[in-house]
Amino acid sequence: MQTSKIPATIVTGFLGSGKTTLLRHILENAGGRRIAVIVNEFGELGIDGEILKGCGIGCDETGESNGQLYELANGCLCCTVQEEFFPVMEQLLERRADIDHVLIETSGLALPRPLVQAFNWPSIKNAFTVDAVVTVVDGAAAAAGQFAADPDAVDAQRKADPNLDHESPLHELFEDQLGSADLVILNKTDLIDAAQRAEVEALIRPEIPAEVKIVGAQGGKLDVALLLGLNRASEDTIHLRPDHHGSADDPDHHHDEFDSVVVELGEVEREHLVGALQQLVEQHTIYRVKGFARLPGKPMRLVLHGVGRRFDGYFDRRWQPGEAQATRIVLIGQDLERATLQAALEAALATAQG
Repeated sequence: MQTSKIPATIVTGFLGSGKTTLLRHILENAGGRRIAVIVNEFGELGIDGEILKGCGIGCDETGESNGQLYELANGCLCCTVQEEFFPVMEQLLERRADIDHVLIETSGLALPRPLVQAFNWPSIKNAFTVDAVVTVVDGAAAAAGQFAADPDAVDAQRKADPNLDHESPLHELFEDQLGSADLVILNKTDLIDAAQRAEVEALIRPEIPAEVKIVGAQGGKLDVALLLGLNRASEDTIHLRPDHHGSADDPDHHHDEFDSVVVELGEVEREHLVGALQQLVEQHTIYRVKGFARLPGKPMRLVLHGVGRRFDGYFDRRWQPGEAQATRIVLIGQDLERATLQAALEAALATAQG
């Protein structure tokens, strides 16, 4: 019987930083720990939940009280916590004898602070504690100046893309995710050199408490002992951390400025699809691309991720009997219209296919 508080690790970080990959790594190297997972996504298509379901660790049910994987797909977790967070935690509490640890992956557009504060609510505080807030940073994106605090660097970025203004809510979101961190993972270090890594760490350091470590990683692959069992009880100190957005009840705390649309295609060549998506990213304010693709002659489903013009993909499993074998892609950004993006994607593909 589990009598002590159940530790919960909150994994946060901006879109495309590698949060789901990190969770997958933890679950595949759990070392006998019985881990419950809560996944929050921004967007209509449950990509991250699907990826975890296909990891072969028994996460076969979504949203059911008897399953291990809870996918909260109706928006930012910190904005919908009263509607969905409480019921999920209550379900986990009923099964506390079967649980050693809880992993919560926030949306890439979520503020972690209100979620941490929710652990002070009596019905949760008596049974759960925040072991740590782990913030994942895309090293390559940060090195490219996406969140540069240097005005000259910001000005250079604005000339290329005015949406990368330092005063935008995106930069404030990035800083607030860092400000809540008990551990920062500088991910994708294989894509940057030593000088770039030093610059990124210098960018991060002023945003985090002095005692918080910055740990480098490639593909989120770290010793799980570094990630779990930090015993920070973050809910007791989160109110001391600075943030741009105030309390969870702040009426300005919303993500209406972000859009999420799904575009669909049939069978498509990988290089043609990536090229077409790169064109879309150049022509529209798209921060994140993720989805599944159906490739000609391939019996397996391709998982596709994109941040800026950089795209990665891998085959995760075979298409299942009766499953719609189609290409479905989520685009997350600002001022996005599905019909416009669908038409632009189809036109770009037609050009690429000659």
